[in-house]
Amino acid sequence: MNSKYLDLLAQKYDSQEKVVTEIINLEAILNLPKGTEHFVSDLHGEYQAFQHVLRNGSGRVKEKIRDLFNGNIYEREINDLAALVYYPEEKLKLIKNSFDNEKDLHRWYRLTIERMIKLVSYASSKYTRSKLRKALPDQFAYIIEELLYKTEESANKEQYYTKIVQQIISLGQSDKLITGLAYSTQRLVVDHLHVVGDIFDRGPEPDKIMEALINYHSVDIQWGNHDALWIGAFSGSKVCLANIIRICARYDNLDIIEDVYGINLRPLLNLAEKYYEDNPVFRPKVHSDKKPSDLETSQITKIHQAIAMIQFKLESPIIKRRPDFNMSERLVLEKVDYEKGEATIYGKTYPLENTCFATVNPDQPDQLLDEEEEVINKLLFSIQHSEKLARHMKFLVKKGSLYLKYNGNLLIHGCIPLDQDENMESMKIEGNTYAGRELLDVFEHYLRYSFAHPDQTDDLATDMVWYLWTGEYSSLFGKRAMTTFERYFINDKASHKEVKNPYYYLRENEETCRKILEDFGLNPDQGHIINGHTPVKEIEGENPIKANGKMVVIDGGFSKAYQSKTGIAGYTLLYNSFGMQLVAHTHFNSRQDVLQNGTDVLSVKRLVDKELERKKVRETNVGQELLEELTMLNQLMEYRYMK
Repeated sequence: MNSKYLDLLAQKYDSQEKVVTEIINLEAILNLPKGTEHFVSDLHGEYQAFQHVLRNGSGRVKEKIRDLFNGNIYEREINDLAALVYYPEEKLKLIKNSFDNEKDLHRWYRLTIERMIKLVSYASSKYTRSKLRKALPDQFAYIIEELLYKTEESANKEQYYTKIVQQIISLGQSDKLITGLAYSTQRLVVDHLHVVGDIFDRGPEPDKIMEALINYHSVDIQWGNHDALWIGAFSGSKVCLANIIRICARYDNLDIIEDVYGINLRPLLNLAEKYYEDNPVFRPKVHSDKKPSDLETSQITKIHQAIAMIQFKLESPIIKRRPDFNMSERLVLEKVDYEKGEATIYGKTYPLENTCFATVNPDQPDQLLDEEEEVINKLLFSIQHSEKLARHMKFLVKKGSLYLKYNGNLLIHGCIPLDQDENMESMKIEGNTYAGRELLDVFEHYLRYSFAHPDQTDDLATDMVWYLWTGEYSSLFGKRAMTTFERYFINDKASHKEVKNPYYYLRENEETCRKILEDFGLNPDQGHIINGHTPVKEIEGENPIKANGKMVVIDGGFSKAYQSKTGIAGYTLLYNSFGMQLVAHTHFNSRQDVLQNGTDVLSVKRLVDKELERKKVRETNVGQELLEELTMLNQLMEYRYMK
């Protein structure tokens, strides 16, 4: 088998010189410093804040500018150059409008092109020329390479370089060149992006985040609970579909469903207007910058009630046919005494308020009306035939996973279910018991199977995707139960409490984190767990760096709804060859604020870990792949050319 593989490899490297050249190339790459990894989490549809963090590399762009031009340019120039890199098209318009004559503008072009070339050169210092070339704009790649490799001793070619820049300006290509250099810089300061879950949820523009990720040069995704919910809906889970529509109604984001993904909500609205009235609990939580009209509020409120009741009805048969889920207490519609207007949940009886049970048959509370069945079937057909959503979900599944082992670290959105004694919680599925890494692997298997078989809507795989959203032993949920019913209809806030898995306090202990790293086959001395999902309440003194640095939680509140609780606007993490830094972000006001005032969204940077020796490509996941290639190339040398 090995000789057959080597014969195939020899077709690509058909001479000894080609093999030798590639071996030398790979050995050299292995000794370069590792590229910068950028970690973000819990974006929750907040595209504007996310795209700014993406463009500035969590401060890496401005850091490079300061290092390069240290003491040689003013602070205002640093801010202007940084804004030009972040938003080149808009910043160019502002700058050009500030000049009174063409001569001064041309002088500015010459100076800026020179600075941008230096910045690209500096940002690319740990990449091969081949990798740099891929980051350059195609139409200017040759010209930029000529300018990049200009040296101070090149007096013989000084006029040559000067003429290149003059011609760029005189031919009206300066704006295109500067824009290309800006996007090249953005790409070069971050080698790889990790999205540690929850692209979707309450924010208004998850679709734009997906488009940005699809066009990003190198990215992976660890699914969050909201991401799994959207995958489940597209894969054929009607209850997942009901959940995403309910959440969009709750946060006045039905535009995402209807306008962005083209899902026709008219049948649902007709049903809602037939059976439901105004209900204060179901009125949408509106954005400060977006207020619906009274008519829109009324319609959303009715839709919210209609889809919530469909959701509760759809949950019951899953709970009944999957005893392994151990969710019988969540048969909430069966817990209701419809004559007395009360419900007995977890052994305690509560009076119910703001109920909307017009479509519920007390004798068979989980029975859908024919109209409800027709509506949910139409919605499912519509969502599975949305071309844009299909493209986004395919990318999410292709680039995503429940967890990722990358460069010695464990990336996971939610938790590793633990009991109070720090043991891995186990779950029985079809007669087999799973825990820890094995349980997560089984969850992921079912999610991928469900996605690959969207016509199977009531099978175990599809039900398991819903369990990932709401189940006690789900790594994405990690709570005893989701108390949606209680939050709507029970006034006693004690019933709303969702008890977290012990993981969320045990992760403070270094020994717990070391055990988890070992379970996933990682070195506990060098590795870290990088977590999202639970907003860190820095305003109350909570530390995102836990367990003596072994645990880093980077959900700090990208979502505006959480920022009053966290006191910041999100964390991001940077990991380069020198070590790992946590970056806290202040609230992102607007792109205009950045362009006009040079405002940025960074605050304190905290050292998580410092490498004793600068880490090289050899010690990374990419390095392991290159080492495997080297092994085969050396075998090819012996097999073909050294006999």
